[in-house]
This record gives sequence, structure tokens and C-alpha cells, in this order.
Amino acid sequence: MDTDSEGLLILTDDGALQHRITDPKHKLAKTYWVQVEGVPDEAALERLRKGVDLKDFVTLPAEVQRMDEPANLWPRTPPVRERKAIPTSWLALTIREGKNRQSGA
Repeated sequence: MDTDSEGLLILTDDGALQHRITDPKHKLAKTYWVQVEGVPDEAALERLRKGVDLKDFVTLPAEVQRMDEPANLWPRTPPVRERKAIPTSWLALTIREGKNRQSGA
């Protein structure tokens, strides 16, 4: 994960399970709660839903919807995002491929 990423880490010695979760050919859906700067409009969300051209490939379509800030987040010091003049929004983003920086659109 990146320095400002948080998430679940699964440790397993079950090779078949690990393969099923991580092998791109299975396209296992992974849902992320994403905090973004600004308030994305419907056009921005639709671009994610259609797939994003990242120059060397086009991502598979994503499922994305706005969501309220998760109530069960732990305090983060310093916060991942904090700009007084720029609001933040939360999205639920589901992708089915694991390319590096896939959701960087």
C-alpha cells in the first residue's frame, strides 16, 4: 500500500485462496472506500463507470457511488486529506482488476 493508504491485510498459507484473490484472470471484485478532494460530479463518476484510459491501458468499468463518511473510521493523525478551502467526498469504488494505480483517474 502507499504511505497514505489504509486497508485490510490478509495473511494466508492457503495457496489456492491466495491465487483466487490475487490472480487478475479471476477479476475478483474489490470494494474500496475512497476519500477524494472536491465533490465529483455525475460526469466524473460516469467516466469511472465506463473505464478510464490511462494511456497504456483502459481500465475495466468500475462501480462507483457517493457515500457518507464512514462512521467507524479511526482517528488519523495527521489526516490523509485536510485542506480548509477544498471539501472532501467519499466514494464506494468497486473494481475487478488489480493494476497498479488503476483508480488514479
